[in-house]
Amino acid sequence: MRLISWNVNGLRACMQKGFMSFFQESQADIFCVQETKMQPDQADFVFENYHAFWNSAQKKGYSGVLTLSKSAPLSVRYGLGLEEHDTEGRVITCEYESFYLVNVYTPNSQRGLLRLPYRLQWESVFREFLQNLMLHKEVLVCGDLNVAHTEIDLTNPQSNHYNAGFSDPERNAFSQLLQLGFIDTYRHFYPNQTEVYTWWSYMNQSRARNIGWRIDYFLASQALKIQLKNAHVHAHILGSDHCPVSLDIRES
Repeated sequence: MRLISWNVNGLRACMQKGFMSFFQESQADIFCVQETKMQPDQADFVFENYHAFWNSAQKKGYSGVLTLSKSAPLSVRYGLGLEEHDTEGRVITCEYESFYLVNVYTPNSQRGLLRLPYRLQWESVFREFLQNLMLHKEVLVCGDLNVAHTEIDLTNPQSNHYNAGFSDPERNAFSQLLQLGFIDTYRHFYPNQTEVYTWWSYMNQSRARNIGWRIDYFLASQALKIQLKNAHVHAHILGSDHCPVSLDIRES
């Protein structure tokens, strides 16, 4: 089974930059999208042979996640179940026979860490949400988690230490996810790999110079470890300031 996750930074814009070519070539069983920045009724495209589940932000042109699945999930849940956290279209949970798949777009702490207090509150609620899911079956989490966990996950750790996405509180929140029993699947296969990133600023030719951050992930609960086959970062795929990431797993 192949799973793919991609923050497209605007799905309609990405459609004009090759999204559908990669989508069709990938033959993913499940394809998760973040930052759709649109409502479902704005789509003038279809995803043949896929069930489509949208969670869009109330604010137009902002945030939003989409899960595309070849097989119909047993159930689908939108958001975290709390109104104060569910207006920005950040979470879709699809239940399958042996696992839940959570497609997530974590809030950005913003320049100057202005939104860090909300971000940490959201992280706490999200962890509790995942813990409740884990009481029932195994869990996969994918998406843009808006944090580079360790110093090898970004080009300039020293100069970014107090910036959004690499502050100590955000990194600690990610560590707490791992302490719940999740595996960072890319680091599972490539624990010491450097200079592999999933996001690059549009400024200063950052992508051409590979000055980037690894902030897009597939996390898997520990019991799924024996089913993990490989994880990839598709840095050569253009169309967004993020690139797709994928996970191959053996079906139980």
